Amino acid sequence: MIVVTGAGHALEACDPSPYLLAKKSRKFMGIQDDLAVVGAGRALADAALSADALGENAGIYLAVGYIPFQEEDIAPVLASSLDEQGRFSMARFSAGGFQRAHPLLTFRCLPNMPAYHVSVNFGIRGPYLVVYPGIGAFYLALEEASAAIAEGRVEVALLGGVAHQRNFLVEHHFQRIVPPVAPGELRDAGAWLVLESERHAVERGARIRGRLESVQIAYEPFDPARAMPAFREELDPPHATAGELGPASLAAAISLAESHRGALRHAVQSREGIRAESTWSLEP
Repeated sequence: MIVVTGAGHALEACDPSPYLLAKKSRKFMGIQDDLAVVGAGRALADAALSADALGENAGIYLAVGYIPFQEEDIAPVLASSLDEQGRFSMARFSAGGFQRAHPLLTFRCLPNMPAYHVSVNFGIRGPYLVVYPGIGAFYLALEEASAAIAEGRVEVALLGGVAHQRNFLVEHHFQRIVPPVAPGELRDAGAWLVLESERHAVERGARIRGRLESVQIAYEPFDPARAMPAFREELDPPHATAGELGPASLAAAISLAESHRGALRHAVQSREGIRAESTWSLEP
């Protein structure tokens, strides 16, 4: 039996400084890194786990949203990558256009960086998995985390989702898909669950917040040149947070359900062709 012993979330701009071992590392962090570190710190505190109890016995399993960029970050790169007819030129981009980006921008955007910052600042040295970009991928991370616990590869799995969605590039993407998603529907979010076997949780005297009762995952191939699958997400009981939280939605729902006792059911048809559903029994 996989149990939840901790949960934490960050759904708005936050300061990760209290969790950073080296304050100077803040300059390498973007919004998705901030959300990931703060949410992870809250989840580990909720589970009463310190770095001494983690190390190689703990792993990170993270779903990260679409790569974020602000328009002011992209504009100089694009301007130096256009030919005389105003068309994008790979030759000009590779010859110097890409160098117009801020040197630290890559660190703030790469999907694996949230996992790096969580690993370094909380002393997690076990296996890790980073998947991309939506809630369907979160279920793949859940599947791998559960298998790692069941097979004894880790004693603790930090399972999370994080997405910086309120930015030019991600908002532009969601307005191009069919049906489009308005920028006002998108939320920045980071949320984590601490998963363990019930035996391990009992042995260390942890409070069990919930149990994973069932999970099902399926994939239906589709032609991305034609249309993406219609997105549908259902949560029972619903929580009050409006908008799309990307891959953080399920972990955030469990974290927000602090006073709920009983079943929590989640189902999704993702835009990536993944269909999944799960049932959790929660304790306040």
